[in-house]
Amino acid sequence: MEKLGPSAHIDTFSRDNLPPVEQWPDLLIDRFEYPERLNAGVELTDRLVEKGFGDHTALIGNGRRRTYKELADWTNRLAHALVDDLGVKPGNRILIRSANNPAMVACWLAATKAGAVVVNTMPMLRAGELAKIVDKAEISHALCDTRLMDEMTSCAKGSAFLKTVAGFDGTSNHDAELDRLALEKPVNFEAVDTGRDDVALLGFTSGTTGSPKATMHFHRDLLIIADGYAKEVLRVTPDDVFVGSPPLAFTFGLGGLAIFPLRFGAAATLLENASPPNMIEIIEKYNATICFTAPTAYRAMLAAMDAGANLSSLRAAVSAGETLPAPVYEEWMRKTGKPMLDGIGSTEMLHIFVSNRFDDHRPACTGKPVTGYEAKIIGEDGGVLPPGEVGRLAVRGPTGCRYLSDERQKNYVLDGWNITGDAFSMDADGYFHFAARNDDMIISSGYNIAGPEVEAALLSHDAVAECAVIGFPDEQRGAIVQAHIVLRHGNNASDALAKALQEHVKNTIAPFKYPRSVVFCDALPKTQTGKIQRFRLKDS
Repeated sequence: MEKLGPSAHIDTFSRDNLPPVEQWPDLLIDRFEYPERLNAGVELTDRLVEKGFGDHTALIGNGRRRTYKELADWTNRLAHALVDDLGVKPGNRILIRSANNPAMVACWLAATKAGAVVVNTMPMLRAGELAKIVDKAEISHALCDTRLMDEMTSCAKGSAFLKTVAGFDGTSNHDAELDRLALEKPVNFEAVDTGRDDVALLGFTSGTTGSPKATMHFHRDLLIIADGYAKEVLRVTPDDVFVGSPPLAFTFGLGGLAIFPLRFGAAATLLENASPPNMIEIIEKYNATICFTAPTAYRAMLAAMDAGANLSSLRAAVSAGETLPAPVYEEWMRKTGKPMLDGIGSTEMLHIFVSNRFDDHRPACTGKPVTGYEAKIIGEDGGVLPPGEVGRLAVRGPTGCRYLSDERQKNYVLDGWNITGDAFSMDADGYFHFAARNDDMIISSGYNIAGPEVEAALLSHDAVAECAVIGFPDEQRGAIVQAHIVLRHGNNASDALAKALQEHVKNTIAPFKYPRSVVFCDALPKTQTGKIQRFRLKDS
């Protein structure tokens, strides 16, 4: 049973609202040894300067490069401003509102050095959505890009908790309240001597409906995902240059575009608009080596390669957020000769816990557990299912689910295992294969049909650019498979093409899985990370 060390938090809200220890998952942390006193903000900045990386580029964005020495100095000045001028106390929750840019990373690191608990948020959130987060985490301070201040100010006006809102300039001009305060401060800051198991980050889950769920992560957790997945699977070196599309507000983005590069002296390129054309430009300009994005963006990048884009500098293409269809993987391999590493993670687990490897990868496969993690497939009764059977994915390792003051903790953790909400199967060789989100399995005439399998079959047809499959209510069958399809340029929607696609699916996978309904559309609804929002198709 986990025994927490002494906390440096004066504001004890976070530790007070951890779930009861008996509701925690088993944490397998023996592989990772950290000192009892640990501040992740220091480990990702000043510690790199001490190791001799001061002159190495840390962050690229908004038209300039910043070295590790510049980043350490910048974050120390900001930390002084937070403590000296804004009255931040260890344990206070600080919300950060910004697009992906160096200033957002600097604010997150500064707040972490000051011993605060950070809540990173997406720029598209409105005042009402921000208010739910502020109320749930009882947030006292907010740091906001001045370009996004309206919704933040509106949220603060009616808040019982949020009393201090400070603006920063995300454009690199350093011409906002927080920047001006920091400019007068010394470049040395005595970081708060936080414990390795002090809460450092609250990650709000992207799929939350109704009352938001906040996942609680310790200082040690932020380093574990780098010292585990990034080191073992990505083999990060100081020569790497990272690029990607996920917002820093999501733990997938924070890991891939901040924690991983900064842990190993590498460089992170930060794009406020990480559309595929912008990412291609950055990859070509800075010879980026590691890319994090969703399968839909990789399809766009593959099309751009046909037009002459040069992505040869990439050595690792990480795909997560949704399952990687085999046709995308195969086309990437064909055009680049390099593997695309599909993986699965969750906000609750902080980052990727099952992944393919450079020397062990295959299509339509999520790979094997990252070293330190264990995974199994269980049935509704909690019993382990035999190889090949689809069931619930259960995982445990050095990170795990701890919801902030939430009864749903009991649903996510079962007998010490994290139940991720994904339907998977495991083959006889121990490889994991995604079927669907548990709530995306389509039951038609008694058959269980995994939407992603049908999508992969459709994507293997030359006419299909993108597609999403859902279950559509049907009186006779309970539900039928309905495919929403975006066609490649030069193909026109028609009944004849719909029938051809249906026949293609019948010839590719078991015929009963074919889409009985085909809907052609101009675009699919997506999140900011490129994840297809199938629930919106169900509502349309």
